Amino acid sequence: MNDESGGAAEKAVKDSGGTVSRRRLISDDSAMLKKEASEFLSGTDDIAVFVGGTGVSHDDVTIESIQPFFEKELDGFGEFLRATSFGSIGGAALMTRATAGVARGKLIACLPGSPDAVATGLRTSIDAFGRALAEARAQG
Repeated sequence: MNDESGGAAEKAVKDSGGTVSRRRLISDDSAMLKKEASEFLSGTDDIAVFVGGTGVSHDDVTIESIQPFFEKELDGFGEFLRATSFGSIGGAALMTRATAGVARGKLIACLPGSPDAVATGLRTSIDAFGRALAEARAQG
């Protein structure tokens, strides 16, 4: 199966100077998504990007599966992606529930499944990920 959106995510991360330690193609299955999030939070990586399943169809379960892991949700991530995408795709941008959050000093981003949305989301936001991680790890 061709994973164009995963390829777009990997390219955006590498173009920003980051590294991709793991890439997996999984189905829109809540149990599998939760397992991936749990493994990520138990591991050593700093950022996880989940692609797809952010729409409003019955099968779109990424947000419901991943959001409970967030200690703090970064509402501005989804808002910014929708605002940025509106200029190119119009009102369809409002159909995504894209979001991001931090947990255990790590960042999780949930992006729409289209390659263009992935590229836009990461290109416009990836510079802020480092700051989000630093703040999530800061001791009060």
